[in-house]
Amino acid sequence: MVSCWSRQALPHPEGAAQAVPARDRSVAQEQVGPLRIFGVILAGGTGRRMGGGDKALMGLGGIPLVQRAKERLAPQVDAVALSANGGADRFDFLGLPVLGDDPVITSRGPLSGVLAALEWAGASRATHVVSVAVDTPFFPCDLVPQLYLAAEGSPSRLAIARSAGRDHPTFGLWPVALLADLRTYLAQASSARVLDFADQHRAARADFPDPMMFTNLNTLQDLAEAESRLIGRG
Repeated sequence: MVSCWSRQALPHPEGAAQAVPARDRSVAQEQVGPLRIFGVILAGGTGRRMGGGDKALMGLGGIPLVQRAKERLAPQVDAVALSANGGADRFDFLGLPVLGDDPVITSRGPLSGVLAALEWAGASRATHVVSVAVDTPFFPCDLVPQLYLAAEGSPSRLAIARSAGRDHPTFGLWPVALLADLRTYLAQASSARVLDFADQHRAARADFPDPMMFTNLNTLQDLAEAESRLIGRG
């Protein structure tokens, strides 16, 4: 089990909206109240360059990537769900809700997973969702607090991760208050790029010092290098 920062350390956001210029406070003011941050693991990849099959179920050190993501994210949030299409029973061993894409809107990549997560979180009166990618097993153990602090500088309270000047848009803090905007964007936009939506809403960046934390696994060589990294840590 990975030892990560605990969600219980994050303060109540009382007064957080005051850090935002008055003209931009509408979204921030909606979120002042009991802070509830949910997490979603984006697990839509098929792993074509890794022999096919569910990338989420591929093992790293004998542990499925999706389980590693859960163990890393769960301590940082109030609840975790998995964004994945297809038969949900293949993930029963996780004990997590599995969120499929909205059947009314054509699947549009990671943002469809974020939309499903915002709907799930909103139904439980959560204030934010933090998204992570299933194929990035070393993502920061302080991802959530760093995103939350960075978001205080955004009028929409949205933040995405960045390291060494490179954005990592699948790692973001998404206010539930943006649910309607995201649904409209996905229904109307010709392309559904995460960064396009984020920049439309003046997303802040949370900077992390080690770009290796965001190494994603796309090939069998990537997986082998990650195995070596685990051995080196041991």
